[in-house]
Amino acid sequence: MMSSTEELLKRLGVSIDAGTLRLALTHRSYAYENGGIPTNERLEFLGDSILGFSVTDALYRDNPTLPEGDLAKRRSAVVSTRALAGIGRSLGIGDYIYLGQGEKLTEGKNKASILADTMEALIGATYVSNDIETARQLVMRLIGPLLKDAAALGAGTDWKTSIQELAASRQLGSIHYAVEGSGPDHARTFRAVLEIGGTAHGKGTGHSKKEAEQEAAADAWRVLSGAARAVAADDSADTAASI
Repeated sequence: MMSSTEELLKRLGVSIDAGTLRLALTHRSYAYENGGIPTNERLEFLGDSILGFSVTDALYRDNPTLPEGDLAKRRSAVVSTRALAGIGRSLGIGDYIYLGQGEKLTEGKNKASILADTMEALIGATYVSNDIETARQLVMRLIGPLLKDAAALGAGTDWKTSIQELAASRQLGSIHYAVEGSGPDHARTFRAVLEIGGTAHGKGTGHSKKEAEQEAAADAWRVLSGAARAVAADDSADTAASI
């Protein structure tokens, strides 16, 4: 491995026995190239259930008046491949994953699907090596910050749709994504600029055009939503001053 697994466990804040940890980090591409050894897919299956329950429990308890539909949207946003991959990247999980040569050549350690699946496997491994409460606490440490941003959670289910709805509601004009790719075919990086009404409002990068466009849409949504909150705050202040 490129990095010590002790450092990984330190970042996660949990203890996982060596054998279970290695299994959690074993992608199927590596397993197939090494005699068909076990993969992390069973742990991923287990971790997915623990993740879903833990997030559902937190949302239910912390939002007693929120209807089922809104709870479902928020859960979908924080357990999505995109959200989990983002957490995985922030922890540097990619450097620890056992990948086959093909995935290494195509920058598999940066692929959203592989990172998200590995995060779920690590949650499952935490449960196997400890107990359900330890695994739940890990989920809350990882997901907790996302649960606090209620507005972004709703939009985060699909940033491109959310920014389109926001732009339409304000009559800002048509939306256009300008996307450029760079780098070799096996490790392409895409950069997207989101223009609304001919004006650039957001930028994003990713390992696919879709990922770059989603990042640009998220960037634009945050900027425009932040501007809206600032205007609302100014209006409130003006109203209070006039009273």
